[in-house]
Amino acid sequence: QVQLVESGGGLVQAGGSLRLSCAASANIFSFLAMGWYRQAPGKQRELVASFSSGGITNYADSVKGRFTISRDNAKNTVYLQMNSLKPEDTAVYYCNADSSITYWGKGTLVTVSP
Repeated sequence: QVQLVESGGGLVQAGGSLRLSCAASANIFSFLAMGWYRQAPGKQRELVASFSSGGITNYADSVKGRFTISRDNAKNTVYLQMNSLKPEDTAVYYCNADSSITYWGKGTLVTVSP
């Protein structure tokens, strides 16, 4: 059973930055894709950023130019650097990994105050 553990969430003022981490219990090369999703109160979970095993990255329009997804293969960890945060970025952020099974972390809360 693969485990994904997120960390790095917290409370930040608008305009600030946070870096989320997702530590995987398996070699991240084994996944077809990995990414970050978020779910705000009363809203559906949405894709924030992802990368495929081929290295292609994808970002939601709302975060382009502000968020960057990256990975450290040696640490089996995926990061989400979030800059210029806005109150509308407030959500629980989930790490996701796709292989023949889809795995989810338990999420980390990001709160951006005005």
